[in-house]
Amino acid sequence: MATILHLAFPDQWAAAREAGSYRWSTRGKSLDDGATFIHASRPEQVSMVANFVYDDVDGPLCLLVIDTERLVSAVCEEQVADQLFPHIYGPLNLDAVVDVRPYERGADGRWPAVSAQAVS
Repeated sequence: MATILHLAFPDQWAAAREAGSYRWSTRGKSLDDGATFIHASRPEQVSMVANFVYDDVDGPLCLLVIDTERLVSAVCEEQVADQLFPHIYGPLNLDAVVDVRPYERGADGRWPAVSAQAVS
């Protein structure tokens, strides 16, 4: 199983479960607002994204663990700065989310690293 990860606010994930699909691209942007894809990461990219995009968020986030083989929407690897990131072009079907993990700041106040073993 190949997995990618997406950071989500707990209330947006709960709303997606009620609606039947997840449509948030990234913080403050959704497919309904004109975003063309959902941002995703590999484990080694999560903390960098979290500490950049969610640096001022006090509460916990959810880490959606996504099985790429179950996705209905296409996934493309795209260059952002000096790294390749997976982007999901369309809604995230709920059955592709194989786990939802709480993601909280570490004792040092930063969003922590995520190991590949922790999400496999």
